[in-house]
Amino acid sequence: MTRRRPAPARTATTAADRPSSLPRNLAIAYGLLIVYACLHPFTGWKATGLPLLDFLIAPWPKYFIPEDMVFNILGYLPLGFVVAAALPRAWPRWKTVALATLLCALLSFSLETIQNFLPTRVASNLDLGANTAGALLGAAFGAFLGHPLFDHSGALQRWRNERIISGHTGDAGLILLGLWVLGQLTPDDLLFGSGDIRSLFGIAAPLRFAPERFIAFETALSATTIVALGLLVRCMMRRPSPWPVLVLIALGIGAKALATTTFFVPSAPLAWLTPGAERGALVGAALLLGSLALPRVVQHAIAGTTLLAATALVNLLPENPYLLYNLSFTRQSNFLNFHGLTQLVDSLWPFAALAYLSALGLWRGQHLAEERRATH
Repeated sequence: MTRRRPAPARTATTAADRPSSLPRNLAIAYGLLIVYACLHPFTGWKATGLPLLDFLIAPWPKYFIPEDMVFNILGYLPLGFVVAAALPRAWPRWKTVALATLLCALLSFSLETIQNFLPTRVASNLDLGANTAGALLGAAFGAFLGHPLFDHSGALQRWRNERIISGHTGDAGLILLGLWVLGQLTPDDLLFGSGDIRSLFGIAAPLRFAPERFIAFETALSATTIVALGLLVRCMMRRPSPWPVLVLIALGIGAKALATTTFFVPSAPLAWLTPGAERGALVGAALLLGSLALPRVVQHAIAGTTLLAATALVNLLPENPYLLYNLSFTRQSNFLNFHGLTQLVDSLWPFAALAYLSALGLWRGQHLAEERRATH
C-alpha cells in the first residue's frame, strides 16, 4: 500500500494563508522608536525616593495641554494596528484587540515607570491612559483591516511580493524607507539633509557661512540624495518601475512641508524650497533618470557612493543663520520627545542604509549563485 502525496494545490493554499512577517517587523521597529522617544536623552538617571508606582494614583494635572493627549493617542495608534495585524488570523477579533491593547499598555506602563528615574521626564497616568486609548483604537482597526492588508492574499502583500525582494531583506528595506520619511519631519533640517552627526556630538561647522557656498553645497546635497534614494529603491525592486521612487520622494517632500508648516511658517509650507534645494532637485532628477538605465550592479555601486557623498556634504555644510524656528514648541515635552527621535533617525539613517546596501549585495549574490546551481 503506497502513501498518497499531498495535493500541490493544498500546499500552495497553505503558503498563501501563512501570515506575513512584515507587520511583526514593523511592530518591533515602531516599538523601539517609542522606547527611544520616551527615554530620550538617556542622561541623569537617579532615584527620586518616591514610590515607584505613585504616578498611577496621581490627581488630574494642574497644567494640561490637550495637544499632548492627542499626540500620545496618535503615537500609539499605529503600534496597536501593526501588533493586531501580527497576531494569528484565526483568533477572534475581540481576543486580537484585547491582547494587542494589553501588549501596548504594558509597554507604555513600563516606560512611564522607568521615567521615574529620568529628571527630564515625568511619569504620568494621563499619558498611560492616552497611550492605551490610542493602542485600543489602532488594534480595533488592525483586527478588521490588518490581515486583509498584510497577509499574502492582501493587496499590500501582493504588491510587495510583485515589486519588492522577498524575505526579511525586503521587509528591512521597507522599514528603512519608512524611517527616512520619518527623519524628514525634523523641523530644523534642510531638504533631504540626512546624516548630520555634528549635531549629535555638538561639533561646530568646519566652514563659515557664505551665500554662494551654501547654495552650491545644498544643490549638491539635494542632487546626490535624490540619486541615492532612487537607486536604493531600485535595488530593492524585482523589476524596474518609477512609481515607488516618485511616491517615496513625494512622501519626503510632504513630511518636510508638514514640519515647516508646524514649526516654522504655518502659511508657507514650501519655505524649505530654497534656490539650492530647487536646483539640486532638478539636477538629481536628471541624474537619476540616466542612472536607471544602467546595469543593476552599477546602480548598486552608485547608490553607495552617492550616499557617502551626501553624508559628507551635510557634515561640511556651514550653519545657516536664517534657519530659525518657533522656540515655543521646544518647551513642550512631546516636542522634545519627537524632535529627539526624528533627529536621531535622520542623523543615523545613511549609515543604516549603507549597511543595508552591503547586506543586499550579499543577498543578491547568494541568490544568483543558487539560480546558477539550479540551472546547471
